[in-house]
Amino acid sequence: MYQRKLERDIRCPLEYGLEVFGGKWNSRIICVLAAKKVLRYSALRQEMGNITDAVLASALKELIANEMIVRKSYDEIPPRVEYCLSEKGQSVVPILQSICQWAGIFYKEDVEHRMVHCQKCDYR
Repeated sequence: MYQRKLERDIRCPLEYGLEVFGGKWNSRIICVLAAKKVLRYSALRQEMGNITDAVLASALKELIANEMIVRKSYDEIPPRVEYCLSEKGQSVVPILQSICQWAGIFYKEDVEHRMVHCQKCDYR
């Protein structure tokens, strides 16, 4: 199981939230699983685009440890593993959509760095 090298130093709930769904990949993984419901590893990696296997595996372990994602393995040959959002993970989706909407309003003013909206979000 994943273990942190440094002890947690979280002083407020916002820091916890940003640690759990912040960063480059965690929020994207959550949004993809929110849209697709249940995915196997290969399908999730394909949906994510330019993520390496090592980074995806690490992000999934972290999200599982934070109880945002559920990993279900089936006793079959060949082995089958599926990932989906937990109730806790589903509860963060509206927050991420709100952040996306906010960013879409204010970031698009920067014509030089126009943002392309993610197809996984409900915001357009």
